[in-house]
Amino acid sequence: MAEDCYRTISAVSEGSFTEKRSRFLSYAVPVHTAEEVKTWVDKYRRQYYDARHVCWAYMLGAEQTAYRTNDDGEPSSTAGKPILGQIIAHELTDVLIVVVRYFGGIELGTSGLITAYRAAAAAAIEAAGIEERTVDEEVTVVFEYPFLNGVMRVVKEMQPQILSRTFELTCEMTFRIRKGEAGTFKNRLLKVESVCLK
Repeated sequence: MAEDCYRTISAVSEGSFTEKRSRFLSYAVPVHTAEEVKTWVDKYRRQYYDARHVCWAYMLGAEQTAYRTNDDGEPSSTAGKPILGQIIAHELTDVLIVVVRYFGGIELGTSGLITAYRAAAAAAIEAAGIEERTVDEEVTVVFEYPFLNGVMRVVKEMQPQILSRTFELTCEMTFRIRKGEAGTFKNRLLKVESVCLK
């Protein structure tokens, strides 16, 4: 996978796993911030107020450097870490996985819990639509109107997304382009007379 790409999920998905009468309900949720994570975790805690445990893990950012896990009362590292392990194994980011456990009356033991939480997380991921996205950069240029054709020639060849444009005596345009192509795009624009980056 290219350095300016990352994998995430497109919508909320559900999975489940049953082991020795313990039921594990899992949800994979697309998220972008820790605040969003908190909102979703609170939602599932309220929805499953009668469940024994609501465990979770998340990964944020294209660099996959922001992550957290929570065992919610299960023995240390038997829930959150196996859930995070599935996020990492599937190379996902900007995703939260919540696993709700209803205790079935039979202890699963440490290895049993790890296996169950891993399987439940994997089930939610398998049900999700995984998509590859690019890491993009915004580029704003300012130029004089007579040089619009020169700018548009570069735009036509490199196909960035146009976010905004103002055409007056002095023109301003903002583009979104894949990070890996941003350097070339900027250099080509700067070769057009009167263009400067904002």
